[in-house]
Amino acid sequence: MPELPEVETVRRGLQPVMEGAKILVAEARRPDLRFPFQPDFVARLKGQVVTGLGRRAKYLMADLASGDVLLMHLGMSGSFRVIKPDNEAAPGEFHYPRAKDSTHDHVLFRMSSGADIIFNDPRRFGYMKVIARSALDEEPLLRGLGPEPLGNEFDAAMLARSCAGKTTSLKAALLDQRVVAGLGNIYVCEALHRSHLSPRRIAATLSTKKGETTDHAKRLVGAIHTVLNDAIKAGGSSLRDHRQTSGELGYFQHSFKVYDREGEKCSTPRCGGTVKRFTQNGRSTFWCPKCQK
Repeated sequence: MPELPEVETVRRGLQPVMEGAKILVAEARRPDLRFPFQPDFVARLKGQVVTGLGRRAKYLMADLASGDVLLMHLGMSGSFRVIKPDNEAAPGEFHYPRAKDSTHDHVLFRMSSGADIIFNDPRRFGYMKVIARSALDEEPLLRGLGPEPLGNEFDAAMLARSCAGKTTSLKAALLDQRVVAGLGNIYVCEALHRSHLSPRRIAATLSTKKGETTDHAKRLVGAIHTVLNDAIKAGGSSLRDHRQTSGELGYFQHSFKVYDREGEKCSTPRCGGTVKRFTQNGRSTFWCPKCQK
């Protein structure tokens, strides 16, 4: 599933053809994706100007002039294709070829910018929903999401407070969207390695018994910021079905330190350890037992 850097890459690819443009035509070519489309889904989109295109965690959010918001999630295999009179591009080109079978083109937006935006999703785990902006705080899909890891409010003290008293593993805590929104398996593995913290470490150790923030929390937040910013700059990671708008591949997978590198030597200078993999909470965890404590 695409994680925060991949979704942000897609947002930046769609922004030039969506923001400030009117939705001239909206088509839902089947009754549902992961969830059924609302009965008035098309009617609430047609003729609306997209005043802004943002992101919350792994969701794309298009603000409409009507006061509604179009919420979009890529799911496991969802991708967007932008068709202009002079070329075709895909917001988010990542490693494995994106499905090009038009039978999986489930949603189309024809924009006044001259672009057709097509959402293709072979596995149909993606979804779209139109929500009144005034009702976003009560939306079940968004309610309870933690802070954005690249937002100003997310710092070591906040993370330490969120993990205080948690007896779960540090990796499980970071994957909890209520603790921090948008992090997934890949970037949690990478951030833990860069901060030299074990994925098995108890989450509560990010603060002292007196509630003070530890150096562990400070290192971890710094690593999260670095790995996410580096991944966004690289266009995301080329994994499974995710692709950039420009049609280019994301390249951050070449910068992985531990993810999918089982059996390779640890890249930490003077470590000499070997990257291992184990299953944790049903997910593959990659780490170096020698330098991650």
